[in-house]
Amino acid sequence: MKVSKAQAQANREHVVQTASTVFRERGYDGVGVVDLMAAAGFTHGGFYKQFDSKAELMAESAACGIAQTVAQAAGVTVSDFARFYLSREHRDARGEGCSMAALGGDAARQSDAVRATFANGIESLLAALNLEGTVLEHASANEARAKSLDLFARAVGAIVMSRACPDDSPLADEILVACRNEALASLTPAVKPSAPVRKR
Repeated sequence: MKVSKAQAQANREHVVQTASTVFRERGYDGVGVVDLMAAAGFTHGGFYKQFDSKAELMAESAACGIAQTVAQAAGVTVSDFARFYLSREHRDARGEGCSMAALGGDAARQSDAVRATFANGIESLLAALNLEGTVLEHASANEARAKSLDLFARAVGAIVMSRACPDDSPLADEILVACRNEALASLTPAVKPSAPVRKR
């Protein structure tokens, strides 16, 4: 039976979404085309009718995963995003979590197309972060960008380090708590001391 163009596109999108989850769980080298297509409910024979290469699927699935993180950042303050990002919930949700933390190390060894997808994703996330209510709210554009990059890089590193520890390791939680507290402290506006009351 011939598949309609609309169904073919839907099938492709399903493969991309499935691959996005599986790659985050197992890494780019931890899963092959056969397993990816099986996870999506298709035979591997149809892969090359949909994609030119595994690298093409890697780039598209990375964009899909990064878009999910950007959507989570949109509409919330950077403080709330940091609380979520540096949480045990996010740490344990490898397949649904941030692609930067799950695949950043893998991406560094991939094609320019894959790395460009990650670079574009970083830019999208920076644009989505809401700095309202933080010390960055009134900073210059350059200063806010630099501090946002620093914060995000630390957050990604914290998730990577925490996941590198056994799940039941106290260190896995300690890393998250320490980095979350430091991140939130760096975003909190300093409270100005009140002026002393003059005695009459």
